Amino acid sequence: MNDPFRTPEDYELFLYSLVERFLSISRSTLVFVRVGASMARVSGELFLHNGVRLTVRERVVFDRLPLVIDGYGYEVWRGEEKLYWYDSQPHPNEPSLQSTHPHHKHIPPDIKHNRIPAPEIRFDQPNIPWLVQEAERL
Repeated sequence: MNDPFRTPEDYELFLYSLVERFLSISRSTLVFVRVGASMARVSGELFLHNGVRLTVRERVVFDRLPLVIDGYGYEVWRGEEKLYWYDSQPHPNEPSLQSTHPHHKHIPPDIKHNRIPAPEIRFDQPNIPWLVQEAERL
């Protein structure tokens, strides 16, 4: 598949084939649920062989194609420990995050308030491949 963001059907197929695309993923509970004529929600988890779990929440819109991610939250866990997370909640008054606004990553220590720019995360392309590759390195 050349462009998984071309149509909602392409992205849905991409999501449901992640286990075949990435040998590091042991199982997926991701679901693509259409909400009306121009929006869908993606939710679920990817379980990696290294014991890491990636929780995915995306809102995608496709009123005009190609589709785009309208909002997201990605959490990375090992057991009951949340290692880090990404979200698109804007922090316009935080100068250190402006280079990738609104994309940022929450990291320890003080994971809730310690944020860094996330240049790899975008609205106009699938983020899951990058997130899986990052989690593979843990």
